[in-house]
Amino acid sequence: MQATDSMESLSAPICRGPVPWQGLLLAVSLLNFWSLPTTAQLAIVSTYSAEGKNVILHLLNKPPNAIGFKWYRGEGENRKCLIARLPPIHIFYRTGDAYTGREQINLDGSLYIRNVTMKDTGSYTVVVFLDDYMKEIGFGRLDVYQPVWVPTLLASNTTVTEHKDAVVMTCYTDAVSTKWFFNGMDLRLTERMHLSWNNRILTIDPVRKKDAGSYQCEVSNPISSADSVPVDLDVK
Repeated sequence: MQATDSMESLSAPICRGPVPWQGLLLAVSLLNFWSLPTTAQLAIVSTYSAEGKNVILHLLNKPPNAIGFKWYRGEGENRKCLIARLPPIHIFYRTGDAYTGREQINLDGSLYIRNVTMKDTGSYTVVVFLDDYMKEIGFGRLDVYQPVWVPTLLASNTTVTEHKDAVVMTCYTDAVSTKWFFNGMDLRLTERMHLSWNNRILTIDPVRKKDAGSYQCEVSNPISSADSVPVDLDVK
C-alpha cells in the first residue's frame, strides 16, 4: 500500500471543533449532502487514556454496508485536519496533513493511535462511505491524561482558638477532582465549612473544638490518584 507521510511539526494545523453556530451550519450541511442513518446514529466511542499508551477509537453503530473510511481531527471535514483515508480496495490508502506517523485506520474502520500524547486530546470525526454512494458521519472524543502529582496541603494556621479564628486549607493541584478527608474518613461539611468552586480550598469559620484533627486531600483524574501529607489542626 502507498502512503504519504506528513509528520507533526510547528506548522501543523490546529484542528478544533466548531463554535455552536458553525455546528448548526454543519448539521444543515449534513442534511443536504449526507445520507441520514436508517437505524442508530453512527458515532465514535469516546475514550480516555494515560499518556504513552496505545489507543483504539472504535465505531458505534457502524453501517453494515461500509466500504471506506476517513478520519479527521476536530469536528467536520476539514481537509487540513485529515488524518488518513481507507477507501475501497482499488484505491490506495492515503494520509493527510494531520497524520503524525502514529495513526492507522484498521479494516473495521476504527482508528489506532500509538503512544498517545496530550496533543491527541480533542474531538475526532469519522466519515463512513457506503456501497450505495452515500456516506455517514460520526463524532467522538479522546482525552489523554498524565498521572497526577502528589498534592501539597497547606493551612493558614494549624493552632487556632475556638469560636475566634478561621482556618483556610489549600490543596495545591491541577488534577480534575479533589476530595477531602478528616481523621481518615470522608469530610462531612458543616454550616461553618465552605469549599471553593473547584474543591481545592476549604474554609472553616469559625473553628470549634470538634474541628481539631487530621486533614488530608486526595486528587485524581480518570487514570490515577494521589493523597497529600496530612495536616493536623489544633484548636485551643
